[in-house]
Amino acid sequence: MSTTPFRHTEVLPLGKDEHTEYRLVTPEGVRPLEAAGRRFLEIEPSALTTLARTAVTDIQHLLRSSHLAQLRAIVDDPEASGNDRFVAMDLLRNAAISAGGVLPMCQDTGTAIVIGKRGEGVLTGGADEEALSRGVFEAYQELNLRYSQLAPLTFWEERNTGTNLPAQIELYHRDDPAGTADPAYEFLFLAKGGGSANKTFLYQETKAVLNPKRLARFLDEKLRGLGTAACPPYHLAIVVGGMSAEYNLKVAKLASARYLDELPRTGSELGHGFRDVDLEQQVLELTRQFGIGAQFGGKYFCHDVRVIRLPRHGASCPVGIAVSCSADRQAKAKITAEGVFLEQLERDPARFLPEVTEEDLPTEVVRVDLNRPMSEIRAQLSALPVKTRLSLSGPLVVARDIAHAKIAERLEAGEPMPRYLRDHPVYYAGPAKTPEGYASGSFGPTTAGRMDSYVEQFQAAGGSQVMLAKGNRSKKVTESCHRHGGFYLGSIGGPAARLAKDCIRAVEVLEYPELGMEAVWRIEVEDFPAFVVIDDKGNDFFAETAEPVLQIAFRG
Repeated sequence: MSTTPFRHTEVLPLGKDEHTEYRLVTPEGVRPLEAAGRRFLEIEPSALTTLARTAVTDIQHLLRSSHLAQLRAIVDDPEASGNDRFVAMDLLRNAAISAGGVLPMCQDTGTAIVIGKRGEGVLTGGADEEALSRGVFEAYQELNLRYSQLAPLTFWEERNTGTNLPAQIELYHRDDPAGTADPAYEFLFLAKGGGSANKTFLYQETKAVLNPKRLARFLDEKLRGLGTAACPPYHLAIVVGGMSAEYNLKVAKLASARYLDELPRTGSELGHGFRDVDLEQQVLELTRQFGIGAQFGGKYFCHDVRVIRLPRHGASCPVGIAVSCSADRQAKAKITAEGVFLEQLERDPARFLPEVTEEDLPTEVVRVDLNRPMSEIRAQLSALPVKTRLSLSGPLVVARDIAHAKIAERLEAGEPMPRYLRDHPVYYAGPAKTPEGYASGSFGPTTAGRMDSYVEQFQAAGGSQVMLAKGNRSKKVTESCHRHGGFYLGSIGGPAARLAKDCIRAVEVLEYPELGMEAVWRIEVEDFPAFVVIDDKGNDFFAETAEPVLQIAFRG
């Protein structure tokens, strides 16, 4: 029989949060009570609904001041590449436009995620999930957001719910020792788009990875593989350990939102998790050697890194990687006896914009007139090296996942390639709702890699000769462009509001209107920013950044 005494520790013992600034949303719907010598807090469902609606509104349009300061630091860094600074400036301009409350910062307005921790003394009536869902519903109905949730009708058939519900809502008990603490309900609200969610990875490793040299080589390979599809610069989280795979990934998501910043900095025999801030700096320096930068070359692949070490079963060593992207959408919240409070996000992001003009941003810009035959557009692009910065003006065809699948079915049935895909570049995207008085809603690029499997078939049939989207492509896309004389142009991932306001002049549906945002669109653009990523000679910018450094090791 063991003689070790029982000692309890939380796995994630967070210290006091002394940095988050809150604003009062409303004092309504909360009432303190006393009974049986204890303090209680009664919260009406309407208060939860108001909080959820307000939180979704804020995180779709506003960012933390600390995030904006990191973007400004890129612009001010003399070691940043010209492309790094250009991307950072575009993201700052996007934030300034989005803060107006009309255009959301990203067209992929994401899955709404609510994590709540309720103290024992909080009384709500028990329908918390429904009340919070109602707030999410109202925000997506009232704002210029996009509905992205697909309901499975059968195993194979899906339909957009038209509400962006269901939300992911997780409610937990919050320790309230002996009922002595003031009762409170704490929350974290997130909006997670498909791009960054798809860059969450779990690796089932062994103790062998717990070695400075082995871990460095492991992360060098895996982090390069993140690519740019999720819109860097990233807030990167790495979690090693965990009592289960799902717990590891949960911690990685929370860490990427900087929700776990107040963890201890050292471990103990009790088995709690901790942050390794020295290793965080080493990983950050590793990412700056990749050359990927803020999407098109440079050192700012990441803003910052969180590394968390968790206890583990002796036979398992899960490693989780997660990112928060340029649409860094989250906010803390709390309900106390004083009212409903939400984290204060930055309402004047324009103050982070430096006094610079376009001429202050290095690299020559090549203007491309899209009002020409495809042969002339391709001839101009063929003379340019990869990483060349472009400014596009003229018509684009917009098509993404479902439209590509439908066109592929037509080709397989012997039908010709639609003329619009032969005559115009194709932009992989899907718009948010169009506000009154605007030509377009937020309309940034989607992840190119999801369309990789169609490229050879489409280019062989004369279509998709010039493609525009975000992120890196597979080798088969490079080979197809080389074979068929095609090009892939990278668009900056993140500034969807700025593109809608400054670059998109007209939008009309060409085909499949029943698909909503997945329809085929024709848009007119002006000075739309892009970069040559893959050319017709088999060159791929991202291939230059894919080779790991073989002789590296972290400090033990």
